[in-house]
Amino acid sequence: MSDTVLILEPGDEQALKIAKAMSSQTANDILNLLREGEKNSTEITERLAIPFTTVKYHIENLLDAGLIAVTATRYSVKGREIKIYGLTNQLLIVAPKRADVRLLLLKYASLFGIVIFGSLAITLVSPLMTIQGGMNAAPMQAERDAGIMAAKATYGAAAPSFTSLPETAIAFFFGGLLVICVLLCYEAYLWKKVR
Repeated sequence: MSDTVLILEPGDEQALKIAKAMSSQTANDILNLLREGEKNSTEITERLAIPFTTVKYHIENLLDAGLIAVTATRYSVKGREIKIYGLTNQLLIVAPKRADVRLLLLKYASLFGIVIFGSLAITLVSPLMTIQGGMNAAPMQAERDAGIMAAKATYGAAAPSFTSLPETAIAFFFGGLLVICVLLCYEAYLWKKVR
C-alpha cells in the first residue's frame, strides 16, 4: 500500500476511472467491508450476499481506479491462486487545475534564499578583496575605522553597526528583492489573466 496524495482534475482519465468505480452502491459496500480488514473475493461474496461475478466486476473496477490493491496471494487446497484485497492508503483530491501555491512559494523562497546567500557571500568576500587590494586598502580601512570610532563616540555603545557592511552586498540584496517583487507581480498578472 502506498502513502500518496493524488490530485485529480475533473475529466482526467484517473478521475473518470474513480468515478466509474464509486458510482455503484456495491462498490461502496466492498470498500466499507475492506475497511474492516483485507479479504479475498469469496469472503466479500459471502459477507455481502451477492453473486461472485458482481464482486469480480466491482473489484476489477476498484483495482483499475487504484482504490484497492492486491495485498497478498495465497493458494487454496486445490492449488488455485487466491488474491487478498485491501484498501490503498491515499488521499484523493478532485480540484480544477490552478497554479500550485506550494510550488510558487517554494520557487520564490528559494530565490530569496539565493539572494540572502549571495549577499552574505559578498559581505564575507569584500574584506578579503579590500585587503588584497594593495596600498589603497590601508587608507580606506583606516578611514572606515575612523568613521566607526566617530559613530561610537557620538552614539555610545548603541552605535549603528551596519556601516561595516559593504555597499555592494546591500545593493545586491535590495536588487534581488526588487527582482523577486517584479516576478511576483508578473505571476499575479498571469494568474488574473487566466481567471
